[in-house]
Parts: sequence; C-alpha cells; structure tokens
Amino acid sequence: MGFIFRHIGLFFERVGRGFVQGIEEIGYVLVLLVESLYWVFVGFLRKQPVRVDAVFKEVREIGFNAVLIVSVLCMAVGTMLAIQGITSLRQFGQELLVVDLVARSVTREFSPLIVGILVAGRSGSAITARIGTMSESQEIDALQVIGINPVRHLGAPVLVGMVIAVPLLTVLGDLMCILGAGLFSSAEMDMPLKIYLDRTMSVLTVDDVRQGLIKSGVFATIIALIGVSNGFQVGSGSEGVGRSTTRSVVLAISCIVIADMIFTYFLNIGSL
Repeated sequence: MGFIFRHIGLFFERVGRGFVQGIEEIGYVLVLLVESLYWVFVGFLRKQPVRVDAVFKEVREIGFNAVLIVSVLCMAVGTMLAIQGITSLRQFGQELLVVDLVARSVTREFSPLIVGILVAGRSGSAITARIGTMSESQEIDALQVIGINPVRHLGAPVLVGMVIAVPLLTVLGDLMCILGAGLFSSAEMDMPLKIYLDRTMSVLTVDDVRQGLIKSGVFATIIALIGVSNGFQVGSGSEGVGRSTTRSVVLAISCIVIADMIFTYFLNIGSL
C-alpha cells in the first residue's frame, strides 16, 4: 500500500508543479504583452520608439514571403470544400448552395485557421529560433549592457508585424479559397465564374469578414507572444533552442485551435 500511495503522491506532485509552471508562464506572457504594448505606444515619449524599419522587416518576413504558400494552400482548401459541398448537396438537389457554404465557412473559419497554423509553423518557429540563438550567444545580455531593452528591440516589432501581416494574409486566403472553389464549381456545375463570384458577393456580409479578421488578429498575437517568450526562455545549448522551437510551434497551434473554438462559439452564439 505504501508503494501505491507514494506513486499517487508523486503523480499529484507532478500535476501541481505543472500547474504552477503553467500559471507562471501565462504571467510571463502577459507581462511580455503589456511591455511590448508599452514600447509601441509610449516608447516615442521616452525617445526610444519601436523602429519602423524593424516592423516592416517583420511584415516582409511574415507576410510577403508567405504569399505564395498561403495562396496555393488556400486555393487547394477552397477546391476541397467545393468538392465535398457539391458531392453532399447534390443528394438533395441543392448543389448551388455550395456557393453560400464556401463563402461563409472560408471567411469565418477556414482561412484564418489555415493562415494561423501556417504562420505558427513557418514564422513562429523562426522567431523562437532567432531569439533563442541570440540568447545562447549572449547577444541579448549585450543589448541590455548597452542600454537597449530586448523587448523593445526584439519583441515589440514582432508583435506589431504579426498583427499587420496575418490579417492581410487572411484576406488573401479568403480570396484564394473562393477562387479555388469558384473554378471547380464552374467546371463541375457549368456555371460561369462571374456568376459564382457575383453570388458570393451577394451572400457575404461584413460580419462574415469581420469574424475572420478578429480571429486572425488574436491568432497573430498568440503566435508572436508564444514565439518571443519561448525564445527568451530558451534552455541551454543548441538542444535547448531546438526544444524551445518545437515547443513554440506546438503551443501556438494548440492555442490557435482552442481560441478558434472559443471565438467561433461566442461570435455565433446569437444564431444558435
């Protein structure tokens, strides 16, 4: 019996330690968010503004360099949705409703989710690896020695650049998903592409697009904070950088999916 109780005690000890560690990490991320916002909005008053060129560099790395992959993947997803929608709705003779299905599901759900996951894997990991490598090579300590705040220099530009780039990529994803679905539907249902696009515009509302943009802004913040925080808290050695990078991607994608579920519920609760 003593053996069993000892293992039960160890189990609860591990759970408790994990819970405390999780609370500490949430606190660290919140402090990082507040400090980043402080430097964005108040830094110029202290004559230490967030560098605009650093923000544009992040926008280029996160957004412009991901245009091709986002376009290809979103067009493929739009085509897939059209295939599944037409196949399912044809049983009821309502395949024309695929236009409504694709338009609303893409703008509200699929485009921001796909872009968020893609950016988390592509840019979130790169941010963690870059900051983690700087931490390991003591470059961050050197910044502090010469009076440069690491959050202002590294964290704030990433946050601002991410919040700018991800919603723009989401809009691009909306267009490419709809285009992919339109091209397939035009060929499958003998519907001119112009008619498909006109019906899509008549179906979509401002609220549909707004929901996707709200989600993309939240996803961008999640990716930036998790990427930067894991970079600052990287373990020792090159293995530590690798573990932090992997952890950053897994945490970011997990938080994006959970946040998407929560926002989908609350943003649509009025129609339930």
